[in-house]
Amino acid sequence: MKKKIVLAYSGGLDTSVLLSWIKETYDAEVIAFCANIGQDDELKGLNAKAKKTGALKIYVDDLQEEFAKDFIFPMMQAGAIYEGQYFLGTSIARPLIAKRMVEIAKAEGATAIGHGATGKGNDQVRFELTTAALAPDLEIIAPWRDERFRTQFPGRAEMIAYCEEKKIPIQASAKKPFSMDRNLLHISYEAGILEDPWFNAGDVKYRDYFTTLSVFPEDAPDKAEYVVLDFDKGNCVAVNSKPMNPLQVMKALNKLGGKHGVGRVDMVENRFVGMKSRGVYETPGGAILHFAHRQIESLTMDREVMHLRDSLIPEYAKLVYNGFWYAPERLALQALVTESQKNVSGTVRVKLYKGGIHAAGRQSQFSLYNPHIATMEADPTKAYNQDDATGFIHLNGLRLRVNSQVNGPANIGG
Repeated sequence: MKKKIVLAYSGGLDTSVLLSWIKETYDAEVIAFCANIGQDDELKGLNAKAKKTGALKIYVDDLQEEFAKDFIFPMMQAGAIYEGQYFLGTSIARPLIAKRMVEIAKAEGATAIGHGATGKGNDQVRFELTTAALAPDLEIIAPWRDERFRTQFPGRAEMIAYCEEKKIPIQASAKKPFSMDRNLLHISYEAGILEDPWFNAGDVKYRDYFTTLSVFPEDAPDKAEYVVLDFDKGNCVAVNSKPMNPLQVMKALNKLGGKHGVGRVDMVENRFVGMKSRGVYETPGGAILHFAHRQIESLTMDREVMHLRDSLIPEYAKLVYNGFWYAPERLALQALVTESQKNVSGTVRVKLYKGGIHAAGRQSQFSLYNPHIATMEADPTKAYNQDDATGFIHLNGLRLRVNSQVNGPANIGG
């Protein structure tokens, strides 16, 4: 009986070659899998292409609702953002894809899963750590880490020639000047012309390259647009007073944010494997959701709970980025996040204008903001006695005074 392998498949040149090569090299039956997580047109014709390339079977599963509800929204509740800029669009998709591959492998009696991630990237780690957590007995096949594969295919020309020889249907066009990865949360661009960090991907002359989900701010409307988001326990449940599920929220916000050019990021990030890489991202809906969520939190979350959660944001984001979505520490952090969100309900109004997201109001029945206490005028509630601040400051300054007396005044430079 032949070995069965489940392969992450997109239908592009790389995975087409991988499918044929794995089938031939391992004398195996290959089951192709493609997750629909918001790629749109990229999924057309995959069934026929996979079969013609040699797949025993192909799964093209629509996972968009699960992606939005069980992956994007919990991450947004945590306020996660990697290295202060990256909304983790590719990172958060990988554990879902790997999870479904594991499920298919079990259903089909496969003993291995394969992927086309390179040996230099983060995705190999994300796929394989997820598999380790969910199905540790499954074998991993990663051709880009196999010297036989790299020797046979040192470049794109050899891949194209191989497909011609095997009559594998591909679009053998010139190499794109960069690589792209798209889903419901974002689209990323990297490699190629972007490997020069001085290259300005925001120059309007490149608008045809980097405007898949959003326009450049220069091309956005000259009139601002207001958007109202309703939250329940940290999750957005309505946009402009229209109730929506998580998938509908993401689609609506992507359209609104894309129109105004918000959520565009160009950064140099630190990969888990040790190198720095440059990426350009469009995350229009995610940027709005992240911003608005913070606004409702500012009104409803206890100060110390917020500061505790905030102190854990870098760790949470790192776990997502590095592929530890199913690790016990991420699950533990998520439990804390869920508890912190129990009163994060209310309404936020934001203004979108030429690449910017601006706060334009927030309200909640769980608001901890008391205008009578915060007012600069007389406080009718008598809840705050300004005289109490004297002792408060005196006690907080005690250690500073003692340190100064023992070690001398703090060095202020000069």
